[in-house]
Amino acid sequence: MATAADLAFDPWDPAFVADPYPAYAELRERGRVVRYEPTDQWLVPHHADVSALLRDRRLGRTYQHRFTHEEFGRTAPPPEHEPFHVLNDHGMLDLEPPDHTRIRRLVSKAFTPRTVERLKPYVHGLANDLVARLVEAGGGDLLTDVVEPLPVAVIAEMLGVPEADRACLRPWSAAICGMYELNPSEETAASAVRASVEFSAYLSELIAARRERPGDDLISGLIAAHDEGDRLTEQEMISTAVLLLNAGHEATVNATVNGWWALFRNPGQLAALRADHSLVPSAIEELMRYDTPLQLFERWVLDDIEIAGTVIPRGSEIAMLFGSANHDPAVFTDPARLDITRRDNPHISFSAGIHYCIGAPLARIELAASMTALLERAPTLTLAQEPRRKPNFVIRGLEGLGVEVE
Repeated sequence: MATAADLAFDPWDPAFVADPYPAYAELRERGRVVRYEPTDQWLVPHHADVSALLRDRRLGRTYQHRFTHEEFGRTAPPPEHEPFHVLNDHGMLDLEPPDHTRIRRLVSKAFTPRTVERLKPYVHGLANDLVARLVEAGGGDLLTDVVEPLPVAVIAEMLGVPEADRACLRPWSAAICGMYELNPSEETAASAVRASVEFSAYLSELIAARRERPGDDLISGLIAAHDEGDRLTEQEMISTAVLLLNAGHEATVNATVNGWWALFRNPGQLAALRADHSLVPSAIEELMRYDTPLQLFERWVLDDIEIAGTVIPRGSEIAMLFGSANHDPAVFTDPARLDITRRDNPHISFSAGIHYCIGAPLARIELAASMTALLERAPTLTLAQEPRRKPNFVIRGLEGLGVEVE
């Protein structure tokens, strides 16, 4: 079996972070599961295995619904990290049934097809306004001028976060999401803890305000559901709101900037898209596959499992490599080629199973709105300078994307 020393897989190497896909190809050739000592994880690089494991109930996002830390052979997080873990561990992404089922059922009411469809005019109107400002300025940073404000505003609007408070959301989210990287530093952890405390305090005040004066928003809806008998603690409300704010814009932001950077590097594909805007839906799916915004997703092994003759014991952690799965030649023809007309495209960028992204339909609307607005209103959009990639591996994005509009 391959070991870390044998592999090009190195999530702390800037060269690997810049382009991890050749290393993924090597991993897939080595086998179906690889032990990676630096993170004490089992790497799973093949599409079929990742897809199956996302649906396997012998794995879980948490183990604390069945085991103590000691029973599971794990060490409890440091006490100074507790505010982050209290916030994170009560969100439905890191819960298992029955708590996950209960919270997801309540939240899903805000993401029904009819509800999401009603948001379309607001999303497209906002996208057009943001792009119009970019065009008027002759360009700017696509990330900060268009890509970030759109999904942040949409999810904040759904939750009922006042417009004056929204500037805090992205910095809090970025700090918290730093903890999802592999082996985060103490500085990263301290930043995440501070953001968790501040974000939680803010939402606690917002929930109190909505109890006094309910509105037509998701937080008011969660309070009403609680009052009508659906059990939802205040911590679960806070954690759910943070999860929706983080997940509701993080993936969309990174998918958009990764996607435009890929299009600029593939001018033939960009020209085809500009010539035929009906390709936007398939282009979005292909861009999410081609440069996946979430590269790795973790699961705990709750009961022994076997992959290709290798027994992975209870207490282990599996790292499912979404970026590798989305480039698996067993599933995707010529996976290293960007093809915006690709039809057979079962990418797993939105995960699968009970933790499938609840906001995927809304994310697709946001991605389509910003792409369409840029194609229609900024047809001469060009890259101003080569962007810098964020140093993060798990959540893959850019520091910025400077553009010009003639």
